[in-house]
Order: sequence, then structure tokens, then C-alpha cells
Amino acid sequence: MVKPTRTEHRSPWLWVPSLYYAEGLPYVIVMTVSVIMYKKLGISNTDIALYTSWLYLPWVIKPLWSPVVDLFKTKREWIVFTQLIIGGGLASVAVTLPSPHFFKITLLIFWLIAFNSATHDIAADGFYMLGLTQHQQAWFVGVRSTFYRFAMLTGQGLLVILAGLVESHSGLEAVPIKVHTTEQRQIHYVMDDTVLHQANNDGKQRLLHAPDEVFISIRPLEASQYDSLMEVYHPSEQFSQKRHPTLGQKFVSNIGAVYFWLARQPGPGEEIIVQLGRKSGDKSFSLLEGSRLVFNEKNWNRPVPAIIQPDAKIGSKSSALFIASAGNIRLSWVISIACLAVLFVFFFIYHRFILPYPPADRPRAPEKIHIFLREFGNTFVLFFRKKKIGVILFFLLFYRFGEAQLVKLAAPFLLDSQQVGGLGLTTGQVGFVYGTVGLLSLTIGGLAGGFLAARDGLKKWLWPMALAIQLPDSVYVYLAHFQPENFAVVNACIAIEQFGYGFGFTAYMLYMIHISEGEFKTAHYAIATGFMALGMMLPGMISGWIQELVGYRDFFMWVLFSTLPGLIVLFFLPLDDKFGKKSD
Repeated sequence: MVKPTRTEHRSPWLWVPSLYYAEGLPYVIVMTVSVIMYKKLGISNTDIALYTSWLYLPWVIKPLWSPVVDLFKTKREWIVFTQLIIGGGLASVAVTLPSPHFFKITLLIFWLIAFNSATHDIAADGFYMLGLTQHQQAWFVGVRSTFYRFAMLTGQGLLVILAGLVESHSGLEAVPIKVHTTEQRQIHYVMDDTVLHQANNDGKQRLLHAPDEVFISIRPLEASQYDSLMEVYHPSEQFSQKRHPTLGQKFVSNIGAVYFWLARQPGPGEEIIVQLGRKSGDKSFSLLEGSRLVFNEKNWNRPVPAIIQPDAKIGSKSSALFIASAGNIRLSWVISIACLAVLFVFFFIYHRFILPYPPADRPRAPEKIHIFLREFGNTFVLFFRKKKIGVILFFLLFYRFGEAQLVKLAAPFLLDSQQVGGLGLTTGQVGFVYGTVGLLSLTIGGLAGGFLAARDGLKKWLWPMALAIQLPDSVYVYLAHFQPENFAVVNACIAIEQFGYGFGFTAYMLYMIHISEGEFKTAHYAIATGFMALGMMLPGMISGWIQELVGYRDFFMWVLFSTLPGLIVLFFLPLDDKFGKKSD
């Protein structure tokens, strides 16, 4: 093997942008993209929020193993090694996604990726200070931030859009289902075995359905009739016994059914996932059952019904269009994650040859290890001896208490069908709204916050920034209540929330810098970031359970209520009046 040229100094343009682009990608994949992927693959909101929140843990305890990076090997070697492990981890995720036990396996792999990503952060930030002069560090701080943002754009935007494109151009052809109301007495359609063997002349796999159109009478049903029909439609499973919308105590709104099955048997281990949702028309039609159907080699020819119910007050001439789509969701994420794995193999090779060899980048001398460890322990003691440390820790943990819960359910809310309270966006649309519009607004908000805090000081802008990060969460209350179909309206709401988050997060970052001032600035800042990650992890773990307990509407109301602790603590927060001003 050709050894890389040992060059102490190389142009920072050759390695700073790529290093921080590589630093941002694993974080956004583990914390954001995994949520979208698991949602599309049918994992419940409770499990998504609980288990993906545990992935914050490596960043929570990152300060505890930072000495390992200093004591063993060089930071250059840590960077190259962790990039190789991250690439291998992503490849493993892509390989195991088709497995029936993919959730447990990929969670374990994502935890390994998170651990290596946090280690990569320690090494990369240390290498940045060792490989550049103080002037270069100041000059390139904007460059590193910009390419970290590009990593966010790639993960939240381009990668998700790629998955959406593959999903929409793979799998089976989408099936439109027209639903109408009628004043006539309804004869409820029950699947006939003679319909099961519909002609499939070309021999291709197709999603079949019956009837072609669904007509639902506006004449109400007695509660006993409703229960009987649900048993007839699907006697082998217990359907939810929701009787809404109701007409008094005795009657409920009528229902209709459409059955789905496949034309051919899937291959061994193959699953075909069918997603049904309202595409257009009257919003008064609700999908009671059948929003997500899974067919395999065993149940492919067993017709499964989707149950549709109009609102009790709906008119006799209402209609809606439902779409049953069966894109290859697993394939879309296999391809997307595999592309990332290839990219990290490139980073490994590129940085192995391009990163310079700063003379100061070397492990600690063995005779100085005990001194280093003593100082390391002392940094923790001094941090927890800070004045009003209880108030400071409360601020670090609760400033983003509402946002920590919202961020875990935002993407599932956008993806979930309108029938279960979501917006019913496609994977590509979610990638666009968060990866482009949302990220741009977040960046503008962060720049505006930094400029104003530098001009007038943090104290003057602390309350406006705190309100900016908390109050825009109300846009989700609006989205959940009105479920707008106009994509521009959705983009505008997310832009408002993300701008507020970027603007308000500036106060959080600056305050961590403020409390880290002193002899152990770097170590104390690392400890503060650990508490920041803990403040995101713990609320996120319970957010999915709360949402599934109360529904999206009440969940986002709860999120707004959860912002109060982060505002109340500001009355007691110690802060220097002049901190952040240019004169300082």
C-alpha cells in the first residue's frame, strides 16, 4: 500500500469543508432521518420516539470518554478510523433493512454509528484547533458551520427526497378508489370468492381491489348493525369499536368497505406494503381501518378490507378520492443508506491522504497521563461549583423541553395520513419541506440571532429569543387542527417554526459559552453540551407515548404547555449584562 505523504501543513480548503460535512452527516442520519425511515417502515410513534431518543446517549456522555481520544493515538487517526466504522455501519443498515427483525438490528447499528460519530466530533474539533493557526481558526469558523449545514441539507433533504423518488418509481402501480355518498339505502359490499381471481392477463404483480367505487348511504346505522358489519368485514381480527361520528346515542354514521389483495404470490420473505389515504375531495370521509396493509407470501390472496366512514353531517352528493400506493419502501431506504455508506468510504480514503500531520497532534506522554486525568476530574468539580449551578442545569435541561418532544413527532405527523390526524405528505415532500425550506429558515434565524446578540449583548435579546423558540410551536397546533392541503401553507408554517428555532437556539448556544468561561473553557463547554443532549433525550423518549395516548391535536397543545418551564427559569438565570457585546 502507498503510504500517505506526511505533510504538516496543507491548505485548510482541502480538508476543513469535507471534515465538517462528514461530521454533520452521521448526526442528522441517526437523529432525524432514522425517524422518517422507521415511520415509513411502519414502526409506531411510541417506539420511534422512545428508542431513537436513546441514540442521544453517546452525545450525552461524550465528555466522559474525551480523555480516551487524547490519551491513545492521534486525532488524525481517530478521524480516519471512525469514518471507516461509520461507513461500515451504514452499509450494515442497508443490508439488514430487508430483514424481518430490521428494527432491533438497525437500532443497534445506529447506536454504534452514534458512538463513533460522537468520538469523531471530539477528534475533529480537536484537530481543527491543532491543524490551524488562531487566525485560520477564526477565518474558517464560518466555513465549517456552512458545510455542517450542507450535511443537514443532504440528510434531511436530498437523502429523504431520493428515498421518496425511489419509492414513487418502484413497487406496484397506485390504485385510485373513488368514494361517494348516496341517499339510497345501502347494500353493503361483502367480498365474493368469484371476484378473487380477477383476470391478470400479463402475469405481472398488481394490487387488485373490489369494488371499483364505494357508495355509502347517508342513512344512519344502529349501533348493533355497525358492530355486526365490522365483524362481517373482518371476523378474524378485532376492529376498533369507535362509533364516530355519532347521531345521538343510538345511531352512528354509515360505513363502506373496499377490499385489497395481490394478483401473484410474492417471493419468499418479500413484503408488499400498501398505504391508503385520501388524496382529494371532501375531508369528511374518514378511514377507520386499512391505512397500512402488509402482504406477503402467506396472505397475498386473502382480501383485506379498508373501512371508510363519512361524517354524520355530510351531504348526499359528497365524494373523495383515495389512493392506494404500494411503492417499494424498503428498497428506497436501502438505496439511500447505501449511497451514504459509499460516501463515507470516500471520506475515509480522502482524509487518510489529505489531512495534514500537525506536530502537536500526538498522544499524551505516559508520564503526564496521571496529571491529565487529575485535571480532567477537577474540571467536573469546578463546573458543578459554579454559582447558581442548579438554575443553570435547569435551564440547560428545560429550555428546549417542548421542542425536544416536537422534533421527534414532527416528521411522523407530516407523513401520517389525514385520517389519523397527520398531513399525509409524501416522503419526497417531507424531504423538501425540512431539507430545503426548513433548513434555509433555520440558518437565517441563526444568523439573525448571532448578529443581534453580538451587537447588543445576549441579555437584551434573551427573552425575545426564548419566545422565538417557544411560541412558533403553535404552527403545529394550527396544522393539526385544520390539516391544510396546500403545500405552500405547510412550507410557510414549517419556515416560521424553523426560523424561530434558529433564532432562539442562539441564546442557548451563547449561554453555554458564557457559563464555560474560565480556565477549563473547552471541557466545561463539552459538559454543557452533554446536558444539552440529555435535555433532548429524556423528553423525546416519552413524546411518542404521549402522542399516541392523546392524538396529534392535543399533543401539540401539550408541547406548547411544555415550553413554560424554559420561560420561567429565565427570571432566575445568572447572566452578565455585557456578555456578547462587541466591546467584550
